[in-house]
Amino acid sequence: MLEKIEEFECHLNGTSFSANTIRSYLASVRQYQEEYEKLSLKNLKSYRQSLIARYRPKTVNLRIRGINLYLDFIGRGKWRQSFVKEQQSTFLENVISEADYDYLKSCLIQDKEYSWYFVVRFLGATGARISELLQLKVENVRAGHLDLYTKGGKFRRIYVPRALQADALTWLEWERRGTGFVFLNQRGQRITSRGISAQLKKFAERYNIDPAVVYPHSFRHRFAKSFLERCNDIAFLADLMGHDNIETTRVYLRKTSMEQRKIVDEVVEW
Repeated sequence: MLEKIEEFECHLNGTSFSANTIRSYLASVRQYQEEYEKLSLKNLKSYRQSLIARYRPKTVNLRIRGINLYLDFIGRGKWRQSFVKEQQSTFLENVISEADYDYLKSCLIQDKEYSWYFVVRFLGATGARISELLQLKVENVRAGHLDLYTKGGKFRRIYVPRALQADALTWLEWERRGTGFVFLNQRGQRITSRGISAQLKKFAERYNIDPAVVYPHSFRHRFAKSFLERCNDIAFLADLMGHDNIETTRVYLRKTSMEQRKIVDEVVEW
């Protein structure tokens, strides 16, 4: 049996990792516990090989990262397992284009889907994760920013651009809402991330946009791509995105497959 798993969970909850990441790391440790009776270097190597046989490299490394963090936590860091090499894609996939982003917003306005228009616009103009967007209150829109604090004490500010702030405040005033969460469901309760994802897919189908590029995180990617095109400061973007490592942000220097296709078609004439 593995030791201090509950303490390890408390430790992770005090870090800046997202809830999904924490669940993944804990799943790695529990998976090992189900398959091996005791913690040993031999069993860890066997576990690593079994992961390679079952999963893609990205998933393997996620599981290994969880195990390694656990080993560090219990003072067995010398047993850390090495990661496998991931073949990185040479382009970004499933990122909504700026044209489709603008088209979607115009369709939502035309159909008077004002609440959903602002869901899309806030995601695309702030770079917020969906979990962060759901914390946005009218008071934050009025202040022009949303301050976030993790359990680990990390601070991040999400800015509401001035033009978006003015339009959103006009909409909220028209709806007679001066306080509380911005995005609500039909029952007047804070909407869920699942509810937003499902509705976005419906809009993609309604407006004949590829559903593969219409999901909450796609608009965060769009924000990063558009920001770099207009302000080539990747360190500043990393801060805005809340990335701990600037290498994570460098992915936005790559072009999407559609952008690559367009350039090839325009350049190659031989």
